[in-house]
Amino acid sequence: MPLVDWRAEFEAEARRRRTRPEPEWSGGARLDPVVVRSVERFQVGESGDGENLIADAGRHRVAVGLFLEEERNHARLLANPLATAGVGTIAGHWSDTLFVRARRALGVRLELMVLLIAELVALGYHRALRDGSGDRLATDVAARILADKERHVPFHVDRFRELGIRRVVRPAWRVPTAAALAIVLFGHGRALRTLGVPRIAFTAQTWALFEQVLVDLRRGPAPVPGPRLRARPRGLA
Repeated sequence: MPLVDWRAEFEAEARRRRTRPEPEWSGGARLDPVVVRSVERFQVGESGDGENLIADAGRHRVAVGLFLEEERNHARLLANPLATAGVGTIAGHWSDTLFVRARRALGVRLELMVLLIAELVALGYHRALRDGSGDRLATDVAARILADKERHVPFHVDRFRELGIRRVVRPAWRVPTAAALAIVLFGHGRALRTLGVPRIAFTAQTWALFEQVLVDLRRGPAPVPGPRLRARPRGLA
């Protein structure tokens, strides 16, 4: 099966984004303080420069540049609900610093692996924010970001295929994935629970998607991002 023309995909999305109305910023956002602190940290993670990714992109240089534009747009989208909730963005966070250093440590393959793991985690997070915030503005922003993340995962998978990586050493992927989940649950576990997603559900469903990506690297077309994280009814443990 031929690989997707990702440059065309990202360019088409950029055109759609330019003509799509902005979220209704004037209504403001009303978020639980625990969720606000969590969103602040995720916003930092979306605002990186990505210079290494572009340098190592090869023929995907334009597509990677457009991917990074989407990431910066996510940072902008997340900053607005924070501002309307009466708080600002933060300059940095140790978890994002750790992620960036790990991503750049050992070349393009490790960088792509860490980036893909981060995107899988972000899928679950933005589903939870979309479905569980109870706020119209936050729901709209999270839905827009989630739609992009659902394209980013197969994009990164296809880049792995073009590097000739189809058979992966599962423990080499499972260890950083487990570490990423531990960091997210430590820093965002209370927020996820507030949004209606218990830690165990977030872990199980993110892990299931990760395992599917490993299978897909070996066998066929890029994955359609996986099972929806359903928010539990409020008031249940």
